[in-house]
Amino acid sequence: MSNITVLISDGIATITFERAEKFNSFIRSMALDFQAALDKVAADENVRCIIITGSGKAFCAGQDLQEATDPQGPPLSRIVSEHYNPVIMRIRNIPKPVIAAVNGVAAGAGANIALACDIVVAKQSAVFIQAFSKIGLIPDSGGTFTLPRLVGMQRASALMMLAEKVSAADAMDMGMIYKAYPDENFNEEVRKMAVQLAQMPTYGLALTKQALNQTYNNTLVEQLHLEDTLQTLAGDSKDYKEGTSAFLEKRIPVFKHK
Repeated sequence: MSNITVLISDGIATITFERAEKFNSFIRSMALDFQAALDKVAADENVRCIIITGSGKAFCAGQDLQEATDPQGPPLSRIVSEHYNPVIMRIRNIPKPVIAAVNGVAAGAGANIALACDIVVAKQSAVFIQAFSKIGLIPDSGGTFTLPRLVGMQRASALMMLAEKVSAADAMDMGMIYKAYPDENFNEEVRKMAVQLAQMPTYGLALTKQALNQTYNNTLVEQLHLEDTLQTLAGDSKDYKEGTSAFLEKRIPVFKHK
């Protein structure tokens, strides 16, 4: 995986985009490697939290346009259906918390991959841009689904049509991301968050993620029924028994993530 690295340490898997010289823009091999990396960490029982980040100055600049415009390269239909759609589905369906650690510019598909993650944090110097309209395309990688739900239809429409840059501070203020950290503290803060998540009862976090995935489509009655079903599963877990026992015994819980 020359364009992707995976580092696993202390229950945390860090997936890093490694095309820094191209602002981590995607080509086919990188997209397929990213899918394989997500599959690897999803299947690893020792991994309890996942961080996605970029090398160099960018998080991800989206699609490499040299590949997209190459007559011998994959057409847009394959790029969307085989590269990006599978990535978004993997991120949303992995039963583990996924942090997007946006270390620099996140543009086009890169921005929408970040927004598909469970928690999005960014350096204060990072920017987000829905760059598609500048070249006559529509937002993909789930952007038209995710962004309006995060910031509202009116603001999402403007950001997508005008392709304006959004600073990390503004992204936080409008609810697009969770937090913006000072650049000098960014890696420390991301690691601290990942360690906290990895030590929590991640089976319950996975069920929470499942409930959040369904809330976009369910009625209130359907969502209440789903909460009932998932809460029963959570209540039958070893983590719930450990958590309640530790609380009553006034000790620190040791979760088995089951």
